Amino acid sequence: QLQLVESGGGLVQPGGSLRLSCAASGFTFSRYAMSWVRQAPGKEREGVSCISSSGGSTNYADSVKDRFTISRDNAKNTVYLQMNSLKPEDTAVYYCAAKRGGCLSYSDYWGQGTQVTVSS
Repeated sequence: QLQLVESGGGLVQPGGSLRLSCAASGFTFSRYAMSWVRQAPGKEREGVSCISSSGGSTNYADSVKDRFTISRDNAKNTVYLQMNSLKPEDTAVYYCAAKRGGCLSYSDYWGQGTQVTVSS
């Protein structure tokens, strides 16, 4: 059964850190680029970061560059998003997505999302 399961969200104070994980199963994880996308209430979905299937290439939205780091462990079928220096505007539901065609392609599979709330 194909699954993407995000975890690691929660409530954190501004300036704090969180590490999101997305565990994949049911498909050949190492053949897919993986991305993180977020959606805040009343706002459009925003691509946050993407990592190539091998992990050799990454990209980030300008809004998170130098604060967030994406990584993956193909042996564990897991992709991570380390989020540092969090701001209230980072509050959103964060989704991971799998892209067979690479980071510039559409997303084939989606997780259910994990809530990140940045507030004092």
